[in-house]
Amino acid sequence: MSNTSTTRVFLVRHGATTLSPEDRFAGATDVQLSDEGREQTRRLAARLHGEEIKAVFASPLGRTVETAGILAEPHRLTVETRDGLREISHGRWEQLTRREVEEHFPEEAAEWEKDPYTFAPLGGESGLAVTARALPVLIEIVREHAGQTVLIVSHKATIRLLLSSLLGFDARRYRDSLDLKPASLNIVDFKDPSRARLSLFNDISHYAKRGNAIPDVARTSLSKTWNAGMER
Repeated sequence: MSNTSTTRVFLVRHGATTLSPEDRFAGATDVQLSDEGREQTRRLAARLHGEEIKAVFASPLGRTVETAGILAEPHRLTVETRDGLREISHGRWEQLTRREVEEHFPEEAAEWEKDPYTFAPLGGESGLAVTARALPVLIEIVREHAGQTVLIVSHKATIRLLLSSLLGFDARRYRDSLDLKPASLNIVDFKDPSRARLSLFNDISHYAKRGNAIPDVARTSLSKTWNAGMER
């Protein structure tokens, strides 16, 4: 990569799924997009229609592949899947609500709230493990597409962990410090594979209901800190 080139990555979370309203752990569960999620994605596709996107990548899960397909269609590109971009696996917590996890696995839940970066529930992954598999994939894509614009569709935890690593955030607090809406647009510019700048974060102006596109306070973030006192 030359010193004057910049690689732009449109880093997109998949659209809302059929389980989104239930606020369940569904990282490794292959749930599908809801009609709402498809509409969110179509609006983002219209927003990005004029961009010179050279390649589209996605996690191999159904919700990300479908999201990426909708976004790739206007550019006549084929979606390339990368296993490292898949969502964090919650092991035996999969498809349970946070409250159910706290009831059935209180010790695990307490350890995870304390440090979700190094701790993993039985059969699941830590944030560290996700970073270790996802970051090399992102860097490889940046190297292979130097000076170009690419689009990557991944998942809530995976994207937040990637951003924490790239920008030097305390990854132990990624769940409390970073929110990420469905079909949100994030833009990361790379001067080279080791130097990244976040240019846009968690932007949903393409489908936000209010004209000024200011998001509501998160109420279903699966973070105990932010869920405390919130009405269900």
